[in-house]
Amino acid sequence: MSKKPADKKIIITNKIRTLRFFANEMTQLELAEKAGASRQTIMALEAYKYTPSLELAFRIADVFGVPIGEVFEYIKKEENKNA
Repeated sequence: MSKKPADKKIIITNKIRTLRFFANEMTQLELAEKAGASRQTIMALEAYKYTPSLELAFRIADVFGVPIGEVFEYIKKEENKNA
């Protein structure tokens, strides 16, 4: 009996809220202006409802002066689809 391949779903998490807090409680609007995005985009990122482009991810990391890996992390989650 052969196994079906598992689908891999990538979940991207972030530490934007924590980084904003430690950056003198930077507001979402301040971060958005510095990163060249809208406040709604920052809000959606923090709520995990939006995945940023690679360019935006680098710009956000640059605002905080940290490597991109300190802002964003991806998790591979395997979904076993046995039908």
